Amino acid sequence: MTSVARPGGLLVVRVGVDDPRVEPLLTELAHEYQSRYGAGARGELTRYPAAEFAPPYGALLLLLEDGAAVAGGAFRRYHEPGTAELKRIWTHSAHRRRGLARRVVAELEREAARRGYRRVFLTTGPRQPEARGLYLATGYTPLFDLAADPETIGPLPFEKHLGHSHPDQPGKAPTG
Repeated sequence: MTSVARPGGLLVVRVGVDDPRVEPLLTELAHEYQSRYGAGARGELTRYPAAEFAPPYGALLLLLEDGAAVAGGAFRRYHEPGTAELKRIWTHSAHRRRGLARRVVAELEREAARRGYRRVFLTTGPRQPEARGLYLATGYTPLFDLAADPETIGPLPFEKHLGHSHPDQPGKAPTG
């Protein structure tokens, strides 16, 4: 586990999926997905093996406040070379409207760039307008028609090209 103190009293920690502090993230995401998409949506949380969110190609970050997870998210290597895929962006229901999701996204982007990724890809569901707004507000380009009814599209894809990165091994961007 690596910890990085940041302004605002929050601690950023890199953890594995099996870390007990990840449980609130998974529990609340399961509830959110189920309430918005039905019982079958829980499967999304187990869709990828935990190893995909581990170094060297992935990461799972939590924001801790007074030792408790208040927000988090992860990335994994996407199938396109040099591209990371953001997954599981979450803010605890008691801590929303504080800009924590923006902070998680920024931390994940920094970590991905540090690891040599040049692009970030993600999808969000059509019944998650908050997530759609977050990605638009943080500079992501929608890869779908914004004027279309989201329910007719299915998963809503976004991308963002990362600025000049400083990978640990220059010229060795992760490939997929």
